[in-house]
Amino acid sequence: MKTIYLDNNATTRIAPEVLDQMRPYLDELYGNPSSMHSFGGQVAKKIAQAREQVADLLGASSPAEIIFTSCGTESDNAAIFGAVRSYPEKRHIITSRVEHPAVLNTCRYLPKEGYRVTFLSVDHSGQLDLEELRAALTPDTAIVSIMYANNETGVIFPIDEIAAIVKEKGAIFHTDAVQAVGKIPLNLKESQIDMLSLSGHKLHAPKGVGALYLRQGTKFTPFLLGGHQEGGRRAGTENVASIIGLGAACELAARHIPEEQTGVRALRDKLEHSILAKVPNTRVNGDPIHRLPNTTNIGFEFVEGEAILLMLSDRGIAASSGSACTSGSLEPSHVLRAMEVPFTHAHGSIRFSLSRYTTEEEIDTVISELLPIIDRLRAISPFGPKSKTLAQNQKP
Repeated sequence: MKTIYLDNNATTRIAPEVLDQMRPYLDELYGNPSSMHSFGGQVAKKIAQAREQVADLLGASSPAEIIFTSCGTESDNAAIFGAVRSYPEKRHIITSRVEHPAVLNTCRYLPKEGYRVTFLSVDHSGQLDLEELRAALTPDTAIVSIMYANNETGVIFPIDEIAAIVKEKGAIFHTDAVQAVGKIPLNLKESQIDMLSLSGHKLHAPKGVGALYLRQGTKFTPFLLGGHQEGGRRAGTENVASIIGLGAACELAARHIPEEQTGVRALRDKLEHSILAKVPNTRVNGDPIHRLPNTTNIGFEFVEGEAILLMLSDRGIAASSGSACTSGSLEPSHVLRAMEVPFTHAHGSIRFSLSRYTTEEEIDTVISELLPIIDRLRAISPFGPKSKTLAQNQKP
């Protein structure tokens, strides 16, 4: 059975062009880029090229602002710990209640080291109140970490405006842009963002590689200590093939961003509009306007999301109920709880996340397979009235 993969916010396939670029560095070109000889030197040149490709996608001022890491989680930790260790006199941190666990759990840990953390709330559409941010900022604030786009709902925050507010108060600003990079245009030269995290496997590069953008002049204390790699900012022998793959993926993403805004968005909208039109008692969770072009999070009232996912999986369709890093819990996601999504919808919420490899035929198949699944589950649900989905859709 062919898999229809609509879980691209969890991970993406490696682009064939990316794999082609990686292969030689998994085999015959195995030199250490730190070596003095030419066999290692040629590898170092490819890493330098990858650094330029990442910088170009982000609109960074210089490739020197890119630090390669192992993943988005490491980048987030490096940013937050790097900031608080660089400003030990400041003991306050600000983040939001809807962050990825890589940020949220880091900020929940820091009070054990004597820090105060403010968790900003969101409204029913998943958006922040910028006045709450302004009120929370103090001279004691070391860093503000707010995600660029939410991994569960796709909601995009006004990051440039947030960065300007934070910088006006003299704090460091970091954004987890793991879900945004490669899907929407970025231009860090025109922004006041100090640090930005990204992850390769969210934009058709391999797992196990990421990057941290560090604006030139931003004070930073390394998270990993050891050798001189990454300009002394991140120790450890480079994951050469994956770094080269990340660079290639960033170059491809830059070319495909217009397609994300048009073709991918159109398929997402077709899926969403068809479901809302044909399945009663459904809702879109999150801001319907300010969100990623590939993401929809739909709440199906009176059914369990886990049951929907299992039945979709039996039909070769992959989706999710939220972040892959928080799956396994029967509780509604922290994001939907923060948005105060009604309980009966939150438990039945499914995230569909598309990619440039998604086809219209796949979307049509998902629509046709999903409707009877919801009808069947509602027919046996103890939570509410029996579904009339099929009866309604079969009317002449």
